[in-house]
Amino acid sequence: MLLYNYLIFTSVIGGNEMTTEERRLMIKVAKLYYLEGWTQNQICKKVGKSRPIISRWLKQAREERIVEIYIKDESLHTVELELILENKYDLNEVTVIATNKNNQEMVMRHLGRTAATYLSSKIDDIKSIGISWGKSVHALVDAFTYQNKPHIHVIPLIGGLGQNNVHLHSNHLTFQMAQKLDTSSSYLYAPAMVETVSLRNNIMESKDVSEVLNQGKNVDLAIVGVGNPLESTMTEMGYLNDKDRLSLEESNVIGDINSNFYDREGMELEHQINDRIIGLDLKDLAIIPEVMTIVSGVHKIEALHVALKKQYITTLFIDDVTATALIESY
Repeated sequence: MLLYNYLIFTSVIGGNEMTTEERRLMIKVAKLYYLEGWTQNQICKKVGKSRPIISRWLKQAREERIVEIYIKDESLHTVELELILENKYDLNEVTVIATNKNNQEMVMRHLGRTAATYLSSKIDDIKSIGISWGKSVHALVDAFTYQNKPHIHVIPLIGGLGQNNVHLHSNHLTFQMAQKLDTSSSYLYAPAMVETVSLRNNIMESKDVSEVLNQGKNVDLAIVGVGNPLESTMTEMGYLNDKDRLSLEESNVIGDINSNFYDREGMELEHQINDRIIGLDLKDLAIIPEVMTIVSGVHKIEALHVALKKQYITTLFIDDVTATALIESY
């Protein structure tokens, strides 16, 4: 919650029809209201004037800058960044947190807690949540508090099998979120990426996988990450090798969401890697009512800018350093 500090300046501003006594009373009313915390009713009794006169004097004091109102709080700059981003990209909700010189891990944890609190406030109004994968999604799920919400169903948005960094996979995160909500979930019994396009098509056509993907397309809210493919968690997890990264770079890749790689126009790349992904694509994500993401790191601002511009994202959680870089760059 912001702390509002009201600073009052008394100065003689001519050009009005108030008497000297009325002006003295107006300044007294402003002092009582802004500095002493009196209610307008209390002031009416104190100075013997009606409520409409008190309201008019308070309004006039602001208009003539006898009273100037400042917000003095360390979070003011983050609120300003939120408003700029909301207006710039027509977003439903933006939350900016202050990094306060914390390291990247601490910043991500703070963002995860903030996003988890927001999700908790929405949870009674939704019936299904879609879960992607990666560090930012993990930060939210890890921070989410245990609740009893059996009306929710949790669904992975991308395949989630593998040996490395299992805690970042969609199936694991889906299971963890379902546990925290004490509710049901589905699972995609397939990896996020397979070796060939034909294998991917066969898996996608299987009943178990296709049914879960169809559920994912119809979730009320999705939690995804926005990535820079050249500094990607997918590389850490063994899905992308040096040859893949070079190939993506030559294709002018800018970013990825749910491991769907896109260009500077926000269009999915016509690339064999995209054709090997088992999960929802960008067109599927674009029709989900609310898509949340957490972003931290200036290396992601170009990918984020394009994703926001294309309105793949509706709800953003970001740190102030990254938010400032995004605003100054675009």
